[in-house]
Amino acid sequence: PAIPRPCTFPMKLWLLVNSPCIDSVRWDARGEGLFIDQRLFEQELLGVGPRAAGEEELFKTKNFGSIVRQLNLYGFHKLTVSSTSSVVGLGPAPGCDNSYADGPLHHFWNPHFRFDRPDLLVKIRRLTKANKEKLDAGLDVTSRLPDDLQY
Repeated sequence: PAIPRPCTFPMKLWLLVNSPCIDSVRWDARGEGLFIDQRLFEQELLGVGPRAAGEEELFKTKNFGSIVRQLNLYGFHKLTVSSTSSVVGLGPAPGCDNSYADGPLHHFWNPHFRFDRPDLLVKIRRLTKANKEKLDAGLDVTSRLPDDLQY
């Protein structure tokens, strides 16, 4: 069977955080948020610094700020270190070695982004002006699975 192409930002992110080959993005201890090591992410996924030959670019930007903007547009909230440490179980995953994190470590959360619930990804919608107006008016904003995940 064909591997689904990650055509939405949330799906790309979900595939990255679940990939054993990616070190810069990982789940928090409860699988309800994700940690992003900024410097490692820039090297690994944005092509800042050395890059393996033939590696495909996953994002159209080399600017980490653009990634944060996308996270915000899709309803992810940045958790501060103080709010992270005050919530039991939201620290780095047990056994995770944080010593490699040489750059800022960012913690993001979205109610529909869960370790064991890829089905919730369809509920993550981009907050465009039109979608925001619909939500403010109490209307539903629809989303769909990518074509290769339709049943």
